[in-house]
Amino acid sequence: MADRTTIYDVAGAAGVSISTVSLALNSPARVSQETRRKVLEAADALGFVPKPDAVAKARRGVGRVGVIAPFTSYPSVARRLNGVLAAVGDRPLEVVLFDQESAAQSSSPLLAGLPITGRLDGLVVVSLCLEEGVADRLVAARLPTVLVDVRHAGFDSVHTDDAAGGRMVAEHLLAAGHRRFAFLGEAQRSGLYVSPSQRRLAGYREALAEAGRPLAEGDVRLSGHDLAAARAAAGELLSGPGRPSAVFAADDTLAAGVLRAAGDLGLAVPGDLAVVGFDDGDLAEALDLTTVRQPLEDSGRTAMELLLRRLERPGTARQVMLELHLITRGTSTPGH
Repeated sequence: MADRTTIYDVAGAAGVSISTVSLALNSPARVSQETRRKVLEAADALGFVPKPDAVAKARRGVGRVGVIAPFTSYPSVARRLNGVLAAVGDRPLEVVLFDQESAAQSSSPLLAGLPITGRLDGLVVVSLCLEEGVADRLVAARLPTVLVDVRHAGFDSVHTDDAAGGRMVAEHLLAAGHRRFAFLGEAQRSGLYVSPSQRRLAGYREALAEAGRPLAEGDVRLSGHDLAAARAAAGELLSGPGRPSAVFAADDTLAAGVLRAAGDLGLAVPGDLAVVGFDDGDLAEALDLTTVRQPLEDSGRTAMELLLRRLERPGTARQVMLELHLITRGTSTPGH
């Protein structure tokens, strides 16, 4: 049936026009999520494969892999991409980038459309939740896929232990003698998955509770992922009764907002307030920020190496966990 099915059949089954089918398959962001769902379900039910993809599947490969990630929202993602490109090296392989606006949502229209329209040999998904429906489509399309910073059964993945990172921070601050703690994380647009920010908070909260310093509800604030939003949320956190003496921010951008808020309130860092972030990018070094270092370039390099290996010889899914390290600097260590 796949060979006889046409775009006209898909349009008829989905109850939309031919042009709408074309948009849903080739420019998924330009149609509504409901329309895209109807088109994709109709295409799947009919076994429809666009002609260029059928040609590509008949060849040994198109010499192209995709990387989908929130490139424009998170500085850490660009460093992961550096690792991806380093692993590709001088191979005759084209790397196509797909930018997803935010990692704080569960649904990705780009990712939902890629199995049919990507025209790729393989895919690397960075810091984006993989919904069950999308995972099923990737498997059905036999598109080799490696996940970074996310795990899903049956897929290769490269990740770190975010909860362990949160524990590292708690142990560092407890050892420094702090008694009042807080956390600033990224607000989620969806509760359908557990984000890295939530996992970091879980480890931080657990270690503090074990030490007899449990976080109260008011000790946790969530904000948008930008400096202004983080600054405002941190200002509220630091202005209330029982001001914390130490704040753990889920990443370095949010930590920068905490530092700005501390400056607004005339608080000395680290004398009045210790601040710790997560990632250890250029921003952390510029701010002399204590932070948890992720092996960002290594994660991208390892992911691409896993994908290249899978393209050569398919096998069982492989899980690679990379180590985290606490980097102590002046925002938590007096006299650093």
